[in-house]
Amino acid sequence: MSLLILIAFIVILFFIFKKIWAKPKWQIPKGTVPMEWRAILVKNISFYSRLNFKKKALFEYKVQEFLLNHKITGIKTDVSLTDELLIASSAIIPIFSFPEWKYSNLFEILVYPDTFNEDFKFEGEDRKILGMVGTGFMQGKMILSKKAIRKGFANESDKKNTAIHEFVHLIDKLDGQTDGVPELLLEKQYVIPWLELIGSKIDDIYEGKTDINPYGGTNKQEFFAVTSEYFFEKPKLLAKKHPELHALLEQIFDQDFEILAPSNSRTQKEPGRNQPCYCGSGKKYKHCHLK
Repeated sequence: MSLLILIAFIVILFFIFKKIWAKPKWQIPKGTVPMEWRAILVKNISFYSRLNFKKKALFEYKVQEFLLNHKITGIKTDVSLTDELLIASSAIIPIFSFPEWKYSNLFEILVYPDTFNEDFKFEGEDRKILGMVGTGFMQGKMILSKKAIRKGFANESDKKNTAIHEFVHLIDKLDGQTDGVPELLLEKQYVIPWLELIGSKIDDIYEGKTDINPYGGTNKQEFFAVTSEYFFEKPKLLAKKHPELHALLEQIFDQDFEILAPSNSRTQKEPGRNQPCYCGSGKKYKHCHLK
């Protein structure tokens, strides 16, 4: 009898640990995003506004998917719908050309009210950090300052976006090393030219010969993150001042901003009012995206 009790106890423990450690099932969006979401995206995300009809629908889908599968927690601050959409957009913009991409190394985003220090405190002295990808006991988590999240999309002229910066670090990290070489995105023939260009541009930063954020001179991984911010915030300026860098970042992210036509472009064929909506919702266009 005692043996049966022991076996039953082991079986119960097995199912308990299986439930605790099992990865949650990946959730798939159902239906289209609410109109309120679209209004926020149009108002705040210029990348989204540049997309054509079909790509807007894909962007919306990926934002929904991200929010369904990643927890966002405010730490002594409220997180609004706008904050959530800005964070999700920051995650989707760098990997937009890779529809199957999933941030398998991220489970939760912690939103702090302001800057914080290395001890994760946002009160007191030495609070200079705007965002951080967690390591050690913080593995799988990201910390972002709410002020930095909002400022990143409110001011594109400064070529800075903290949230995009941190998601680029996650992309870099997925190949096992955070070293400024995103091997999952960068084809092998471009690795050496990329490393050589990093070395050259970091020298320019030290010598004060460039408009790239000086923080990019810290190391290779920070250079990759800083120049990615520049690429997504001011692509035309980057192409003008740093054409070789711009070309390589286009290769890495597989994004050509010349073909991201504004949504009101005459070259796009808008569906008729009574035709099926381009987003695949099954609704007529007049009852869906035309609103």
